[in-house]
Amino acid sequence: MTTVNYAQAVGERLRNVRFQKALSLHDVEITSRDEFKASVLGAYERGERSISVPRLQRLARFYGVPVDQLLPRDADEETGGDSHSPGGGPGRVRIDLVRLLESEGPESTVLQRYVNMVQMQRGDFNGRVLTIRFDDLRALASVLEQSPEVLLGRLEGLGVKAAIVH
Repeated sequence: MTTVNYAQAVGERLRNVRFQKALSLHDVEITSRDEFKASVLGAYERGERSISVPRLQRLARFYGVPVDQLLPRDADEETGGDSHSPGGGPGRVRIDLVRLLESEGPESTVLQRYVNMVQMQRGDFNGRVLTIRFDDLRALASVLEQSPEVLLGRLEGLGVKAAIVH
């Protein structure tokens, strides 16, 4: 990958994280108290300008994400994200992350750790909703020594299950 292509790939990651945080370039400038000027951040995102490592670290801290999440991934590192098994299966479960952070209980701590791991793996930091495969729910239920159906009921009781997506 050439330097120009890499700068563009970094810029694309920067833009994606900013979009996930629902921030405009102007919002970042204002919220960062002019540390990140909209015009400069835009140039980083377009790949017209390379960002230094210390500045990338400060931007990662500002966005509240690990710095490596602002770097492009190799094609073989990409994960399937929300896709479910070719056999179909029961679907996916949408988790309300805001409510999860507010919830208490033994399942909450384990689920929060799992959700953090999935977000890191996917580079998904929107902070509002996360969709997990039903197979992942089954694995979590096993760890918590519950059936998937009982865990789904518990998630509903905690108010964190937003929906089942087919």
